[in-house]
Amino acid sequence: MKENVIKRVMTLMKCGVCGQCYESANVSVLGRQEDLWFLKVFCSTCHTQYLVAAVIKEGRAPEVITDLTGAEVNKFKNAGRLTADEVLDMHNFLETFDGDFSRFFSRK
Repeated sequence: MKENVIKRVMTLMKCGVCGQCYESANVSVLGRQEDLWFLKVFCSTCHTQYLVAAVIKEGRAPEVITDLTGAEVNKFKNAGRLTADEVLDMHNFLETFDGDFSRFFSRK
Protein backbone atom coordinates (compact mmCIF):
# COMPACT_ATOMS: atom_id res chain seq x y z
CA MET A 1 0.00 0.00 0.00
CA LYS A 2 1.32 3.43 -0.89
CA GLU A 3 1.98 6.23 1.58
CA ASN A 4 -0.45 8.60 -0.17
CA VAL A 5 -3.28 6.10 0.41
CA ILE A 6 -2.40 5.89 4.11
CA LYS A 7 -2.37 9.69 4.33
CA ARG A 8 -5.77 9.86 2.61
CA VAL A 9 -7.17 7.32 5.08
CA MET A 10 -5.90 9.44 7.97
CA THR A 11 -7.83 12.46 6.65
CA LEU A 12 -10.98 10.51 7.54
CA MET A 13 -9.87 10.33 11.18
CA LYS A 14 -10.67 13.03 13.71
CA CYS A 15 -8.48 14.61 16.35
CA GLY A 16 -9.20 13.17 19.79
CA VAL A 17 -8.95 16.62 21.37
CA CYS A 18 -10.93 18.97 19.10
CA GLY A 19 -12.71 16.61 16.66
CA GLN A 20 -11.34 18.16 13.46
CA CYS A 21 -10.26 15.89 10.61
CA TYR A 22 -6.55 15.69 9.88
CA GLU A 23 -5.08 17.23 6.76
CA SER A 24 -2.99 15.03 4.49
CA ALA A 25 -0.09 17.48 4.68
CA ASN A 26 0.00 16.97 8.46
CA VAL A 27 0.41 13.19 8.31
CA SER A 28 3.93 11.80 8.17
CA VAL A 29 4.73 8.14 7.63
CA LEU A 30 7.60 7.28 9.98
CA GLY A 31 7.93 3.69 8.80
CA ARG A 32 6.26 0.36 8.44
CA GLN A 33 6.87 -3.28 9.09
CA GLU A 34 4.61 -5.54 7.02
CA ASP A 35 1.01 -4.48 7.88
CA LEU A 36 2.04 -2.26 10.82
CA TRP A 37 2.40 1.44 9.95
CA PHE A 38 3.89 4.12 12.19
CA LEU A 39 2.63 7.66 11.62
CA LYS A 40 2.99 11.10 13.12
CA VAL A 41 -0.12 13.27 12.83
CA PHE A 42 -0.53 16.93 13.68
CA CYS A 43 -3.85 18.70 14.19
CA SER A 44 -3.65 22.14 12.62
CA THR A 45 -6.66 23.32 14.63
CA CYS A 46 -5.58 22.58 18.23
CA HIS A 47 -1.89 21.86 17.51
CA THR A 48 -1.97 18.42 19.15
CA GLN A 49 0.51 15.83 17.86
CA TYR A 50 0.02 12.08 17.93
CA LEU A 51 2.11 9.04 17.20
CA VAL A 52 -0.06 6.40 15.57
CA ALA A 53 0.56 2.69 15.10
CA ALA A 54 -2.00 1.23 12.71
CA VAL A 55 -2.47 -2.24 11.26
CA ILE A 56 -3.59 -1.81 7.68
CA LYS A 57 -4.06 -4.93 5.62
CA GLU A 58 -4.48 -5.07 1.89
CA GLY A 59 -6.72 -7.57 0.22
CA ARG A 60 -10.34 -8.26 -0.33
CA ALA A 61 -13.10 -6.19 1.16
CA PRO A 62 -14.52 -7.43 4.47
CA GLU A 63 -17.62 -9.60 4.38
CA VAL A 64 -20.83 -7.70 4.97
CA ILE A 65 -22.98 -9.24 7.68
CA THR A 66 -26.68 -8.45 7.36
CA ASP A 67 -30.09 -9.94 7.96
CA LEU A 68 -31.37 -8.61 4.63
CA THR A 69 -32.18 -11.04 1.86
CA GLY A 70 -30.28 -10.83 -1.43
CA ALA A 71 -33.30 -9.20 -3.06
CA GLU A 72 -33.50 -6.59 -0.31
CA VAL A 73 -29.79 -5.81 -0.60
CA ASN A 74 -30.17 -5.26 -4.35
CA LYS A 75 -33.30 -3.18 -3.86
CA PHE A 76 -31.55 -0.77 -1.48
CA LYS A 77 -28.25 -0.82 -3.37
CA ASN A 78 -30.00 0.35 -6.53
CA ALA A 79 -32.34 2.79 -4.78
CA GLY A 80 -31.91 6.48 -5.41
CA ARG A 81 -30.92 8.98 -2.78
CA LEU A 82 -33.48 10.33 -0.38
CA THR A 83 -34.84 13.73 -1.27
CA ALA A 84 -35.08 16.62 1.16
CA ASP A 85 -38.89 16.32 0.97
CA GLU A 86 -38.75 12.66 1.99
CA VAL A 87 -36.58 13.49 4.99
CA LEU A 88 -38.94 16.31 5.96
CA ASP A 89 -41.95 14.00 5.61
CA MET A 90 -40.33 11.48 7.96
CA HIS A 91 -39.44 14.23 10.42
CA ASN A 92 -43.03 15.45 10.44
CA PHE A 93 -44.33 11.90 10.92
CA LEU A 94 -41.97 11.19 13.82
CA GLU A 95 -42.89 14.44 15.55
CA THR A 96 -46.39 13.14 16.21
CA PHE A 97 -45.75 9.37 16.27
CA ASP A 98 -46.33 7.86 19.71
CA GLY A 99 -44.24 4.74 19.09
CA ASP A 100 -47.14 2.28 18.93
CA PHE A 101 -46.14 0.22 15.89
CA SER A 102 -48.86 -2.40 16.49
CA ARG A 103 -51.57 0.20 16.13
CA PHE A 104 -49.81 1.89 13.21
CA PHE A 105 -49.48 -1.32 11.15
CA SER A 106 -52.98 -2.55 11.95
CA ARG A 107 -54.50 0.51 10.21
CA LYS A 108 -56.10 -0.15 6.85
